[in-house]
Amino acid sequence: VQLQAFGGGLVQAGGSLRHSCVASGRTFSRYTMYWFRQAPGKEREFVSRISWTGGITYCADSVKGRFTISSDNAKNTVYLQMNSLKPEDTAVYYCALDLYSDGHYHYWGQGTQVTVSS
Repeated sequence: VQLQAFGGGLVQAGGSLRHSCVASGRTFSRYTMYWFRQAPGKEREFVSRISWTGGITYCADSVKGRFTISSDNAKNTVYLQMNSLKPEDTAVYYCALDLYSDGHYHYWGQGTQVTVSS
């Protein structure tokens, strides 16, 4: 299984960016996909998650109302739309796959840098 992450970049406060995470290597059925982020000098922080079947989503309070997670099952892709970005959203963003929705992060994508300037 491989996760390839795309997106990220430099944006001014109030702007938007979209991350994509493409999963490949097997058939996916019961998984949960997560987005995490890690800012310099800080611990990794949960951002959002989505279940593949049913599309049940959840976002951390820090991003609720600004970030939206979604999926395209036909493309094995999960998206993280980030709107109204703030400087405190600056971090490296990672997608992580819980292959069996058992609470374990079995695979990780490479991190993508998001920098929000004030």
